Amino acid sequence: MAANTASVQPGRFRVLKQGAKPVDPNPGPVVYWMFRDQRVKDNWALIHAVEEANKAHVPVAVAFNLFDQFLGAKARHLGFMLRGLRQLHPDLQEAHQIPFFLVRGEAEETIPNFMRECGASLLVTDFSPLREVQKCKEEIRKRVSDFVTIHEVDAHNVVPVWAASEKLEYSARTIRSKINKRLPEYLIEFPTLQPPIAKWVGTSPAIDWDGLIDEVLRKGAEVPEVDWCEPGEKAAMEVLKGSKNGFLTKRLKGYSSDRNNPLKPRGVSGLSPYLHFGQISAQRCALEARSVRKLSPLAVDAFLEELIVRRELADNYCFYQPQYDSLQGAWEWARKTLMDHASDKREHIYTREQLEKAQTADPLWNASQCEMVHYGKMHGFLRMYWAKKILEWTRGPEEALEISIYLNNKYEMDGRDPNGYVGCMWSICGVHDQGWKERPIFGKIRYMNYAGCKRKFDVDGYVAYVQRLGATKKRKLLLSE
Repeated sequence: MAANTASVQPGRFRVLKQGAKPVDPNPGPVVYWMFRDQRVKDNWALIHAVEEANKAHVPVAVAFNLFDQFLGAKARHLGFMLRGLRQLHPDLQEAHQIPFFLVRGEAEETIPNFMRECGASLLVTDFSPLREVQKCKEEIRKRVSDFVTIHEVDAHNVVPVWAASEKLEYSARTIRSKINKRLPEYLIEFPTLQPPIAKWVGTSPAIDWDGLIDEVLRKGAEVPEVDWCEPGEKAAMEVLKGSKNGFLTKRLKGYSSDRNNPLKPRGVSGLSPYLHFGQISAQRCALEARSVRKLSPLAVDAFLEELIVRRELADNYCFYQPQYDSLQGAWEWARKTLMDHASDKREHIYTREQLEKAQTADPLWNASQCEMVHYGKMHGFLRMYWAKKILEWTRGPEEALEISIYLNNKYEMDGRDPNGYVGCMWSICGVHDQGWKERPIFGKIRYMNYAGCKRKFDVDGYVAYVQRLGATKKRKLLLSE
């Protein structure tokens, strides 16, 4: 059977809709709706779309829908995304002869319309566990013709979310062995992307990238772009294994010891924006890391734990728990303990505006917030402290969760991501954690405080480092005015 010779394992995609058999024996083209995995290289969804098109001897195209608003994304996020897509566009069209179409509006309308206009018979789409995307796909499923088939490909995770587990997992401990068991099957080298056999009829319209980028920068100006991460697939590979400052080539050795020290920003991989926008494949990162494991086994093992187990645990949570951003998504023990302590007296109560402007009595928290606002990234260890303090300083766990998600989504380069939702849920609602000694406000949720941070790293040094970052940012703004 032809399906057995396919290089994309059947477990990596699922059929969201099986189209009815058409009267016309000639099928229409294949369209890949690119969304979460914005890359040409190492992209299982693109490989699958081309394979399916070649099997049916029909053309293939890539469509990207630019949402006018997606969960509060601003210039910082949309600018990075569009600059990456601008590089992808000629790579697809010129190097691979696959046309790229950019459509604007609500994907529930634009994608079915595009399918209708080109008479497509198969829609291939990226997987995302986020509620809005799942709802959007359900709507698309209803609106496309009865003869259209829809395949969803998990090109984001090493082990596809539905293959790793069929249920909501309790913690990293419960999912780790399940993922590790499937790694020999899924952590494999990518096949070469085949050229399309059938040529697309007609040309794709020109895209005014400069105009689009100017527009999103203007509309989302309250959260400006950052300059520490250059967008695009080439830049992502440079961060992973470049000769100047690549993670695996120059910074790997310190990862296991330095990644939890906020004063050592070079201690982390720096890959999160690229993984979030799908400008690099997690599977590629894992393959490259595994190939140098002999040099630093502890560092590589720690990196693979974060890259595969922890990231895929976050996707598992958002996929199987639709209330992944509310108190209703917490385990019962956590919900109960938080509600039991919801009315406990707080030393400080801050509004969302005060928190956003870093106007608290805690210099470490203020520095963390400023790092996120100016730099688009807060150190992972401090992200936990930051969210737990919001629980301590707001009127209750619901408000704390809402504010932490709002700020994370607005300022973090990798906001609006399962990892971000799970980070807030872990810190405030004990998701993927266990119950600890009971105390005021937190109940049995794990507690973190300023004194504990002081024991762990040089807090004053970190505050000074962030102040320097802010001063540099202001200086650059003055120079550019």
